[in-house]
Amino acid sequence: MTATMRVSVITVVFNRANTVADTLASVAMQTWRDIEHIVIDGASTDGTLEMLAQHGKHLARVVSEPDSGIYDAMNKGVQAATGDVVSFLNADDQYATRDVLRTVATAMKEGDLDAVFGDVAFFTDDVPSRVIRRYRSAHFRPDRLGWGWMPAHPGLFVRRKTFERVGLFSTSYRIAGDFEWIARAFKGGSVRYQYLPEIFVRMRTGGISTGGWRNTVLLNQEVMRACRENGIPTNWLKILSKYPAKLLEFVRP
Repeated sequence: MTATMRVSVITVVFNRANTVADTLASVAMQTWRDIEHIVIDGASTDGTLEMLAQHGKHLARVVSEPDSGIYDAMNKGVQAATGDVVSFLNADDQYATRDVLRTVATAMKEGDLDAVFGDVAFFTDDVPSRVIRRYRSAHFRPDRLGWGWMPAHPGLFVRRKTFERVGLFSTSYRIAGDFEWIARAFKGGSVRYQYLPEIFVRMRTGGISTGGWRNTVLLNQEVMRACRENGIPTNWLKILSKYPAKLLEFVRP
């Protein structure tokens, strides 16, 4: 094990000039200093690049070019990463505290883990201090993939060697490519992981996976497909059975 542990934080952005500075600041303020922050921009036209130039002095790399979707952009970030650990912080999101990366890196080093994950808190721009939902990653275990459970992806940190073993995200998915990758990585039970019961990321509502009932239907269709392609038994009853627990995330955030 190396004496230090570099954490590669990948931010995928397209036309988020009004929020990306907050994301950059939340990474720059982390108390863990061995950070490689990579931004993959999809050729934004709204001033995002100017914001990156103004606020991105801590960035290790910025790539700005057209892509074929979010998972293509995320793959570019993984391929550019050189850290021991890879994570994703989208341009609408922020780390919940200054010590998130220190907590994760320490847990991974001390436990010799392949993955660490925590919770994600959702908020709105109207009242950013109020948590309206807490995605509790404690529900996840590899044997619950067939029910559609996964760790909150922005709160998931994995060793880069896991990507080398499992491969990149499938770009044939529009909304559930992160679930498919997690299913591929965790299904055999070989990933050594730990859940930490704390909020790692604060996430604005309105993203593609929280964008209304049509996206929910598409998400579940793609989750079913991901299970089928990875040999994980599932059915619609299993997939839908998780929603009562999901509703509780709003009742007791």
